[in-house]
Amino acid sequence: MSGEVAQPLTTVPEIILKKRKSNEELALRRREQLEQRKFRQNKSKQEFIKKPEDFVKEFRYREVDLVQMKNRLKRKRSAIETTNPQLLLVIRIQGKNDMHPAVRKNLYSLNLRRIFNAVFVRADEAMLEKLQRVEPYVTYGYPNLKNVKELIYKKGYAKINKQRVPLTDNNLIEEALAKYNIICIEDIVHEIASTGKYFKEAASFLWPFTLNKPEVGLKGVKARFQDGGDTGDRGDKINELISKMN
Repeated sequence: MSGEVAQPLTTVPEIILKKRKSNEELALRRREQLEQRKFRQNKSKQEFIKKPEDFVKEFRYREVDLVQMKNRLKRKRSAIETTNPQLLLVIRIQGKNDMHPAVRKNLYSLNLRRIFNAVFVRADEAMLEKLQRVEPYVTYGYPNLKNVKELIYKKGYAKINKQRVPLTDNNLIEEALAKYNIICIEDIVHEIASTGKYFKEAASFLWPFTLNKPEVGLKGVKARFQDGGDTGDRGDKINELISKMN
């Protein structure tokens, strides 16, 4: 036994010890963050559980919405020029849980599924009737050429195979719309602005615009624009709102 050589003690470098300690502290912080997140999620679920009176209130709002829609349809509309229908831009500005399903169906048929979505439409009799149905949730008017062009160039996306595709390549436009003599983005602008022969095809090719929430210009009031509110027909004044949202 006396001939054995004593082995030196194995030591761990200080940098490794510090790294271990750092990893342990990081794991502890992550565990605490995870627990806090779970706590917040459970709390939010409890807070958002609807009470019976909330369902009753929503049902009443929706029934009132349906009655108001029927009353709007009885309202006399001003005559429009049918030989050369004008271009309208329709912007959804309201609507969530207080809509009747019939009103929501009309909004969806306009491809206005989200607040601040916007679409180009022709101002014919059928369209004006549909806009009357959804009037408390939209505003619309006659966009000028400058705003039509800026919207398509800045906010325009194509709808290809139900996918939202940026308008960065005229080849995509030509492939989809060449049979309508539309082969570039400028052709789309012209067809939309002039409500031309192939307006429907050009408008359907465009994904609904997603506009920005304006800092000023909307009061959150469902009254008609003509009565000091936000909704309904703005005429040419829609261009002021477009400039704030584009």
